[in-house]
Amino acid sequence: MIGKPSPRGKKPDKQGQTGPRFGSPLAYVLLVLVAFLLLRTLFQDAGFQRVPYSRLVERIRSDGCAKVILSQDWVKCYAKPGTDTPARSELPWFAVRVPGDTTLVPLLEQKHLEYEAVTESSTMDLIWMLAVPVGLGLLFVSWLTRRMSGGMPGGPPGVMSFGKTKARIYMEAQTGVSFKDVAGIDEAVDELKEIVEFLKTPNKFRRLGGRIPKGVLLVGPPGTGKTLLARAVAGEAGVPFFSLSGSEFVEMFVGVGAARVRDLFQQAAAKAPAIIFIDELDAIGKSRNAGMFGGHDEREQTLNQMLAEMDGFDARTALIVIAATNRPEILDPALMRPGRFDRQVLVDRPDKRGREQILRIHAREVKLGADVDLREVAGRTPGFAGADLANVVNESALLAARKDRDKVVMADFMEAIERVVA
Repeated sequence: MIGKPSPRGKKPDKQGQTGPRFGSPLAYVLLVLVAFLLLRTLFQDAGFQRVPYSRLVERIRSDGCAKVILSQDWVKCYAKPGTDTPARSELPWFAVRVPGDTTLVPLLEQKHLEYEAVTESSTMDLIWMLAVPVGLGLLFVSWLTRRMSGGMPGGPPGVMSFGKTKARIYMEAQTGVSFKDVAGIDEAVDELKEIVEFLKTPNKFRRLGGRIPKGVLLVGPPGTGKTLLARAVAGEAGVPFFSLSGSEFVEMFVGVGAARVRDLFQQAAAKAPAIIFIDELDAIGKSRNAGMFGGHDEREQTLNQMLAEMDGFDARTALIVIAATNRPEILDPALMRPGRFDRQVLVDRPDKRGREQILRIHAREVKLGADVDLREVAGRTPGFAGADLANVVNESALLAARKDRDKVVMADFMEAIERVVA
């Protein structure tokens, strides 16, 4: 029943891949450090008239200063009362010292001027000395927190992201699959077309008091295309598609599976109408009577949370859960009752006609020789599932390539069948 995704398929959206968060503590710490540095520079000469160093030295030489305060980096000159100076003379002069100049102090001694040597403000130095290590420490803590919570774009999930769902999200038509890509089991397709109609026009059924099914269980052997069928439903309905395996819920930490179930249903409900697809449902839906660890089993807690979520979301919300399993006999009876997985759809191995349709889908891009008869190939592959038939087509193409043929001939298909059966 398996088909080939059409070229319009796109890669699923990845969870947690967001751009730089400018409102994060990291940005605030950087902003504070830069602002502190700017303010320290801007207010260094507050209350003074900034002049070139050469002009201030000339004023000292002309006995225009009553008092001089100097540091390693700057000089301040307080004018003598009654000195004729340009506008703004009431303000003391401020100038940045020329690095390496050693003539200023001898000049002050020569002029017998009162001068005072000071260091930079000890308070400002203390603040600056504290701000840098504290700021760097906050930057490291912020980075570490984002790393642990899985917030690094493109990076691996962190230890605090266990409760987030691992579902791959396909938005609307991004599944790249429609019912045209599915072949070999028309009965299952017909049943799922009704699900598409539920999602597209839910009011058509609600106006008569009908309730949209909450869950659909796809039952069939491995390789028959249950996942492809679920993606085709989402592609036909044009709704977001959340896909993950049952084994992805459970981790070694207690409570992680239940948290992931809650997060999955919250995200899906926010994007409703939507489809949640859970492959290998038996990994978490096994009957609780078979549990070895009683009511504290992590798998059992995950199952209980799923049952609660399926009961909890409103039937008026266009949210449908599609699950797949090849072991329906071991599923918990609570999953199968009405109101949860209302419908079961059998996805069995295709018949001869279905196998021929599947072979034609997979052979679309394969150059076939004139002697290739896909109907005969279908007749020689009884019991083959869709995945087996896809493997036959691929193996035949590889065999033809090894023999440097321009096209795949019937002999390649026969040898490929023997390889797959073996």
